[in-house]
Amino acid sequence: MTMAGEAVPGAAGEQRSIPSLDDFLKSVEGRAFKMAWMATGSREDALDIVQDVMMAFVRRYRRKPSEQWRPLFFRALDNRIKDCFRRRKARFRWFGHQATASDNQPEDPVERLPDHNRPGPELAGHGEDVAEALESALAQLPDRQRQAFLFRTWEGLSVAETARVMGCSQGSVKTHLSRAMQSLRQQLESFRI
Repeated sequence: MTMAGEAVPGAAGEQRSIPSLDDFLKSVEGRAFKMAWMATGSREDALDIVQDVMMAFVRRYRRKPSEQWRPLFFRALDNRIKDCFRRRKARFRWFGHQATASDNQPEDPVERLPDHNRPGPELAGHGEDVAEALESALAQLPDRQRQAFLFRTWEGLSVAETARVMGCSQGSVKTHLSRAMQSLRQQLESFRI
């Protein structure tokens, strides 16, 4: 078993470096925040979720091989989002509907992090309209469809990894993804090139 930061032999005897845990967390924090924000609809909850997941991830999984980090991280993120919904439901039951945070909040630096999984150049001409339409369309998807779409397309997890993260069968992942893609195509029809 190799640990993060070690050099391992690559093809033709070349050495490749395994990413450090810090580099891994930096690579996923922006997308994790967006996923949590889309799921919860609250920037503050999303920030809390990502921070909690990262702290717990470092404590629990830092000694795991780096190839296991991505599925483990997104499984932890998914579970933490579900916990947030459970707490909201309990809070609503006891205290009724509480107002959400004000939109007058200053810009969050996490939002300015680069997203390495942006749409390709074929969509660049549509600019911010496409991004806003996509985020809106994703927010309208049922939770399981949104999760399948984000884990498979944004994060590039395999069907098996996505199934482990979502806690369902591979067939369910395929069904959720297919339905998400169909819904997104319909909602984003006006942006077709």
